[in-house]
Amino acid sequence: MVAPSIPLLRALRATEAIRSTLPLRQQPPNLPKRFSSHSPSPYRRSPQPPQTTNVRSHARGLSTTPTPLSASSPPTTTDRGPASTEPTQTDFSAMDVFSNAPAPTASIDACLSDGFHLDNGVKITGGAGLLLVSGEAFAWRPWEGGGRGRLLNSKGQWDTGEGAWGVLGLVWPKPDLLILGLGPGMYPIAPETRRYINDMGIRIDVQDTRNAAAQFNLLATERGVGNVACALIPIGWREPK
Repeated sequence: MVAPSIPLLRALRATEAIRSTLPLRQQPPNLPKRFSSHSPSPYRRSPQPPQTTNVRSHARGLSTTPTPLSASSPPTTTDRGPASTEPTQTDFSAMDVFSNAPAPTASIDACLSDGFHLDNGVKITGGAGLLLVSGEAFAWRPWEGGGRGRLLNSKGQWDTGEGAWGVLGLVWPKPDLLILGLGPGMYPIAPETRRYINDMGIRIDVQDTRNAAAQFNLLATERGVGNVACALIPIGWREPK
């Protein structure tokens, strides 16, 4: 490394002497300046001491013990006061969303142990089941298909065979949903029976007979009897031993 020449050192010393006599704002920006490690830099802001918060002053008057909530007591009366006399009040007890909807042509009024009663006066008796398709009622005995006299196969599955669904195969257009009421209880549907009904484009909803009848009355009012069908077994049906 070559040592700096004497004229260069003299020029640097003269520049440093001139720089020390000028104010800070008039000093050249690009000239180097030496600072002592003990003196603060004029180009850096001196660090501010961190502000501390007196936690005790904010915590005064606060208790660390949780206050127990008072147990709510039930109302002593159900009286809501005098009835309103405003003419714009709504009587919610008189509201009926199906008031203007036409009643289905065949809805189920009663489920008996050996049959069914419909609202149009038709009665299914003698232990027969009920098949409602497109608003038409049919006496239905699916256990007689194949001469078995039973509805459950050897695996405990509800199996009627294809012969029990002849009406669904003939009707057009076919319903979207078939509600199955399997009597007093519920059983798994045999895969062959479910596949046969689904191949016709019909979905299956399995319930016991009472709930299936109530659901059919509701859905037939909402969607019409052309879109919903039901097949019900009497609630008094028992599998022969």
